[in-house]
Amino acid sequence: MRGWWREISGLMLPVACEGCGAPRTALCARCAGVLAGEAGSGDGGCGDGGGGGVGAPPRVRPAPEPVGLPVVHAALPYEGVVRTLLIAHKERGALGLAGALGGALARAVEAAVSGSGGGPLLLVPVPSSRRSVRARGHDPTRRVALGAAARLRRTGLPARVVPVLRQRRAVADQAGLGARGRWVNLAGALEVVPGGGRLLATGRVVLVDDLMTTGATLAEAARALGVVHPPFTAGAAERSPSDSAQHEFEQRVAAVIASSPASFEINRNSPRTWIVAGGER
Repeated sequence: MRGWWREISGLMLPVACEGCGAPRTALCARCAGVLAGEAGSGDGGCGDGGGGGVGAPPRVRPAPEPVGLPVVHAALPYEGVVRTLLIAHKERGALGLAGALGGALARAVEAAVSGSGGGPLLLVPVPSSRRSVRARGHDPTRRVALGAAARLRRTGLPARVVPVLRQRRAVADQAGLGARGRWVNLAGALEVVPGGGRLLATGRVVLVDDLMTTGATLAEAARALGVVHPPFTAGAAERSPSDSAQHEFEQRVAAVIASSPASFEINRNSPRTWIVAGGER
């Protein structure tokens, strides 16, 4: 209810940009440009833009890299305006940001599936716990995934959200846990809902989340998907000839809106990166 009340009240009360505080708009042109990857774009009197860049969203990689982490592409560094907007959407119920955030996620999805062949895109959001959904009044990752799927369809890419993952046991709050602590906390915590495997076989699967920190959440999500939908690998000549062309080669991939700035900078210059900062759920 909290999120819906915020949307309704925004129609009646003065609003300010969620990214920089500029008056009379929930998202000013410059902050929207940052999410769109347009460095220094737009008007609107914002402060630091948060490092929006141009070009295809790059692969990002934490270190230590958890076993089973899929290939992850991130649209933006988790800093400045981007960090502020993600927190506003997730924790303060700024539901009107879902479309713009979904656009950023859509760019990362396109980078993740580039060169992987045809077939519809199946966006599988990392699930929030029921406790956090109740506390926030919405599921932020699923909402942004829906925005991304809509944006992808408008560009001619068939895409839909397939929320087949769920938590099979309770997990502790991730805040304050290091890389190993998060891995232990999440190991075996997710599963695919009954019948989910059949849905996953109908297209190209992309795990999606709003933010990657240590990568433990995405690695656990990939493990859970692999139980019912193992990714194919190069050289799997023993597969049945009846397999569809879209599954000639498939590697588990993921897309996120943001990751630590360090995971961008070091990834460009070295095969290794450093432990990234931030906060997964």
